Amino acid sequence: MGKFSEYLKDHVNLSEDVDHSGANLSIRKNIAFKGHNVFILACAIIIASVGLNVNSIPVIIGAMLISPVMGPILGFGFGLGIRDNRLVKFSLENYLVMVAISIAASTLFFILSPLNLGNPSELLARTNPSIYDVLIALFGGIAGMLETSRKERGTVISGVAIATALMPPLCTVGYGISLLNWHYILGALYLFLINSIFIALATFLTTKYLRFPLVMEEEVDGMRQRLSKRAIAFILLVMIVPSIFSAIRMVQENNFNIHAEKLVSKNKSIGKSFIYDYKTDMSVKPATIDLYLAGETLTPEFKEVLFKDAEEYGITRNQIIFHEDATMTRDVLSESDLIQGIYEYNERQIKALTDSIATLERQLDTYRDHDIPVDAIARELFAQYPSIRSISLTGGRTATASGEAGKEQIVALVTSSEKLDGEMTDRLERWLKARLEQENVIVLQR
Repeated sequence: MGKFSEYLKDHVNLSEDVDHSGANLSIRKNIAFKGHNVFILACAIIIASVGLNVNSIPVIIGAMLISPVMGPILGFGFGLGIRDNRLVKFSLENYLVMVAISIAASTLFFILSPLNLGNPSELLARTNPSIYDVLIALFGGIAGMLETSRKERGTVISGVAIATALMPPLCTVGYGISLLNWHYILGALYLFLINSIFIALATFLTTKYLRFPLVMEEEVDGMRQRLSKRAIAFILLVMIVPSIFSAIRMVQENNFNIHAEKLVSKNKSIGKSFIYDYKTDMSVKPATIDLYLAGETLTPEFKEVLFKDAEEYGITRNQIIFHEDATMTRDVLSESDLIQGIYEYNERQIKALTDSIATLERQLDTYRDHDIPVDAIARELFAQYPSIRSISLTGGRTATASGEAGKEQIVALVTSSEKLDGEMTDRLERWLKARLEQENVIVLQR
């Protein structure tokens, strides 16, 4: 047991690989938002906004890799860990500058952008944070600080920037401001604050664990220390509690969707009816499932069978809504009528396919009729006019200003060792018209 403990301790020991001075310098130099960092941040915000606007995940990831937003947050948590009040204040000031620049740039973009998506899923995904976002920010912050503090640095910081997603929530705040939609604004801002606070908390805890040297060694007054801890605990509680409720709601909605899918799959065909579509509505309490049926109208007996199956999945009868607009009663829809309807439908489909094939064959014949024998014409032309080196023939239909299709036209593009005069050009056009049996021919010299 002792050997195992030593083996485990040796593999999880971090002290030998910690670069205190290098980490301190690296964190401090990435905090300030001035000069190049301001423009890089603005560019990253615009790129992220474009990615969110067009629902492009690769573009969003690229923007997160470009952005320098992690600097002030790491600086804030690191400053708290080493008790450097100046660093804490400096980080907080630059954090506020970063937030202001990001929100202003994204708001301006979405105000000017002509694209308005009906379902901006990547934007909406940033308006409903949960406890899972807390866990991502916390462990992402720990990984980021561990990477910053080790001697041989790798690519962990890039992964942390992508995982914790600081840029997209700020862009979504700008999107909400452009629409004056408080749900988007508050939801995205809440997600951004969760990420910021728990990355800073993770940085603080990791700084303490790695025993970075303190800047202020003097003892802090006991009362002030207790008040500080209570304030931090209160802020964390305010951040965590709503996210827990959000996570519970997310799990409930996910389970309801799974159970609804199983219920529909089990009762896809029930009696002489079948469920051809369904949808769940989470905006009402309790959530409902809309079933769209076709065939015969569902009898009360079969409805009871479906209700009984639904209860096995925790879905009550009040949560099920039937839509039977596409059904018919038994006295209206007989078996022969149903067979006849299917037969007539198939006949119409076959006729439509036959007509489509005939149309395509006519178009193909027309294309073949207009196939230009370029090789034969080139040989004849070179024999008559030795100065001509090459010829290319293209055919097409002209278009008029009114949008109507014009006449077929052939353009001959000629390369000659001598400049073609007007008489020569006219003679070539007359010969090509006779040879191609086409009245609309134009000769151009390359």
